[in-house]
Amino acid sequence: MTKRAESKYKINRRLGVNLWGRAKSPIAKREYGPGQHGQRRKNKPTDFGIQLMAKQKLKGYYGNIGEKQFRKYYDEAVRRKGDTSENLIELLERRLDAVIYRMKFAVTPFASRQFVNHGHITVNGKRVNIPSYLVKDGDLIEVKEKSKGLTAVLDAAQSGERDVPEYIQVDHRQMKGSFVRAPKLSDVPYPVQMEPNLVVEFYSR
Repeated sequence: MTKRAESKYKINRRLGVNLWGRAKSPIAKREYGPGQHGQRRKNKPTDFGIQLMAKQKLKGYYGNIGEKQFRKYYDEAVRRKGDTSENLIELLERRLDAVIYRMKFAVTPFASRQFVNHGHITVNGKRVNIPSYLVKDGDLIEVKEKSKGLTAVLDAAQSGERDVPEYIQVDHRQMKGSFVRAPKLSDVPYPVQMEPNLVVEFYSR
């Protein structure tokens, strides 16, 4: 595993979970935390610690979103009507890089972000290279014609690691799909338990 890949998976060992459910995760071999004293870190977490860990899991899952941007999602989730934790999940799942990951056009959220950054994706026929772009219901997302034969895309589409959730429609032969509807927390296929309610508690302290 390259140093770059290892750095992405460090969060798995730090949090003690396999965030993306991948066989490559080091947590599969070493369940204790990273560092010289990782095996001895067994202190009972405080309420603050539990809330912080829930936030780190959610941020980490979506490719380690920066704190400033993540806080903006929380503020927007609060502003919207309805359950704040469900609103937060919806906003995260509407990110273009998250949608590309769900469509299985990329193997990891990190690869998905890079794929969007490099201009391989169009939304409703227009090139979009902003990973945080929020997709709307019914938007048509497509891999650009010149990019459809890329090995990384083909490998991701054929991977059996994940299934495409019901709120996403995708045609892997034509490399395009659409965002059907806003998902609920129970609709999102997280490999580990996510607790956005604890994230809300963290920010509303």
